[in-house]
Amino acid sequence: MSLKIAATPLARSLWSGGSRKQVNRACCVTLRGHDGTKERSSCSSGGPRGDVQSRSEAPHQPQAAPTAAPPAAGQRAEDPAGPPGVTGARRRASTSTATAAPQVDQKTYMWARYADLRRLVHDLIPPGACKSLNSSAIYANNEVSLAEVDIYGFDYDYTLALYSNALNTMIYNTARDFLIENFKYPEGILKYDYIPNFAARGLHYDIQKGLLMKIDAFHYIQSGTVYRGLSPVPDEEVLKLYGGTFHIPLQLDSGFYGKGPKVKQFMDIFSIPEMTLLAVANDFFITNDIDYDPVHLSKDVSEAIGMVHIKGFMYKWIMQDLDKFIMRGEETDAVLHRLVSHGKKLFLITNSPFSFVDKGMTHMVGKEWRDFFDVIIVQADKPHFFTDCVKPFRRLDGNGDLRWEKISSLDKGHIYKQGNLIDFLRLTGWRGSKVLYFGDHLYSDLADLTLRHGWRTGAIVPELEHETKVVSTDRYAVSLTWLQALTGLMERLQTHRDPDSKQVFDEWQKEREELRVMTKNLFNPQFGSIFRTCHNPTYFSRRLSRFSDIYMASLSCLLNYDFSHTFYPRRTPLQHEAPLWMDQLCTGCMKTPFLEEMAQIR
Repeated sequence: MSLKIAATPLARSLWSGGSRKQVNRACCVTLRGHDGTKERSSCSSGGPRGDVQSRSEAPHQPQAAPTAAPPAAGQRAEDPAGPPGVTGARRRASTSTATAAPQVDQKTYMWARYADLRRLVHDLIPPGACKSLNSSAIYANNEVSLAEVDIYGFDYDYTLALYSNALNTMIYNTARDFLIENFKYPEGILKYDYIPNFAARGLHYDIQKGLLMKIDAFHYIQSGTVYRGLSPVPDEEVLKLYGGTFHIPLQLDSGFYGKGPKVKQFMDIFSIPEMTLLAVANDFFITNDIDYDPVHLSKDVSEAIGMVHIKGFMYKWIMQDLDKFIMRGEETDAVLHRLVSHGKKLFLITNSPFSFVDKGMTHMVGKEWRDFFDVIIVQADKPHFFTDCVKPFRRLDGNGDLRWEKISSLDKGHIYKQGNLIDFLRLTGWRGSKVLYFGDHLYSDLADLTLRHGWRTGAIVPELEHETKVVSTDRYAVSLTWLQALTGLMERLQTHRDPDSKQVFDEWQKEREELRVMTKNLFNPQFGSIFRTCHNPTYFSRRLSRFSDIYMASLSCLLNYDFSHTFYPRRTPLQHEAPLWMDQLCTGCMKTPFLEEMAQIR
C-alpha cells in the first residue's frame, strides 16, 4: 500500500471514527482493552485483519438497548441513539434505511474508537516504509538551483575536514587537566572520564543556575531535558526555578551569536566536550556537597577549553596522527576534483592557521591542494570577518611569515590572513546567489552571509547520519505514527468530559507521554533529537532553517547530484492547511542520483 493511498483513510479515521478495514498482511499489534488495561500482543501471518485478535482481545460489544415503543399517530419519532457528540440530524441521515443504533456508554465508545484507530494505523504502515531514507541526501530549506552557482566556498574544520570522536576525548581530558592545574579545581574531578553520548549540539546552559537544557523554537524548555550536573532535574523543580513556567524570556536567552549574558547556546561540534566538562564539574561539587559559584565555573571551563585551542594542543594532536583524527578525506578529494572539473571557482575561509590546514589538506588531497582554490584565507577571525570592515588582508610568504605589502588583489596560489568580507567582495566581485558557502557553525559561518549578503549557504550537520538511521527504524516509524494518531484522537474526543471519559483521557495521556519519552530516547537518552523537542522544532532547528538554504551530513553528499540539479524544499502544510503532501511521511526516500559513484568512494 502506498503512502499516498494510505493517507486518506487515516485522516478520515482521526476525524470521523476510523474504519474496520481488513488487510491481508502479517501484522503484530498491542492493544489496550476497553477497560484501559494493556493486553498481550497478537500477530497474524495472513488472513483478514479481523482474525488477528483473540476473543479476549476483541473490543467490548455493548448490549443493544430495549426497542422503544412506536410513536403515536402524528407524533415525531425520537432520534435514534448513536455515539456521543453526533447530532440528531446526522443520526437520522445515517440511519434512514436502518434500525436505530444501540446506545453505548462513553467509556466503551471511546475505547472502541481507540482500538479501531490502533488497528488502522498498523495497517497503513507499509513494511519498511522508511528503509530507503538516505543519509547521503541533501535537504533543502530554500529552493536552490546548482545551475546558478558558479563559486563554492568552504570552512575547514568539520567541513572540508571531518574529525573522529577521539578528538572530543582529547579536548575534554586536556581541559579537565587545565581546570585542576591552572584554576586549582579539586583533583577529584579527575575520576570523571569523558562521556561520549551525554551532550548534544544546540543545547542551552543557564550560567547562573548551572543547568544544561534543551529549548524549542518558541523558547520553551523541553520537559525532562534539564540537567544539573549528570542528574536530571524534576519538572516541578524546573517550574519553581523559572517562576512557574518552562518559558525562557527573550532577554535571558542567548544573544544572536549564542553568547548571552545569562544563557549560552552551544552551536558547534567543538562545544560538546565543553558541555560534558561543565556537567561533570557541577556533578562533582553537588555530590560532594561543596559550595561553589556556577558563574565562576562556567567562565573557568570556557577558558580551559579555549586554552586547548589557543595553545595549539588540538592542532598538534591532529598533525601528529592524521589517520586517527581525520575521517573520510578521500571524499573531500573527490568533491574538489569534481567541482574543478566542471569549471567552478573555489575559495577557503577558515579560522585555523595555515600550517594546520596545509598538513590536513595535503593528507586528504595531496601536496598540490592549493591549485584547487582561487582564494585561500586563514585565521580569518569569523564571525568578525563577516561583520567588521577594519582588518585588512595580509599575505603570507612560503614560510608562513607575514608580508607588509598592501593587498590590491586576491591571487590564486597565495595565502592570505585576516581581512574582512567587504574587501573580499570588492576584490573578487563574488556576490549574491551565485556563491554557495559551506560551514558547520550556523552563527560564525552562515548567519551573516545569508542575512546581510544574500549568499547561498550550506550547513554541514554530521549528526544527520545517526538521526536518519533512527528515523528509518520500524520501531520509530510505528511509535511516531501511533503517537500522532493518538494525539489526533484525543483532540477529536476532548469534548467528552464526564468522569468515565476523563479516566480514559488520563490513560491516553499517560500512554502519550510514554511514547514521547521512548521516541526521544532513541536519539539521545538525555536530550533526544537535535532537531525536535516532543513535537516542536528545537531552537537549533529553527536557526538551521533560517540560516542555511540546504543542509547535509557531509560535503560528500554533493557527489550524489549533477550541477544542474535544483533542490526543492518540502511544502510542509501549515496548521490551517490540509495535509495533502504525503511525501512528508518519508522525506528523502526517493533514490539519490549518482549513488554508484558514492559507493566507490566509501
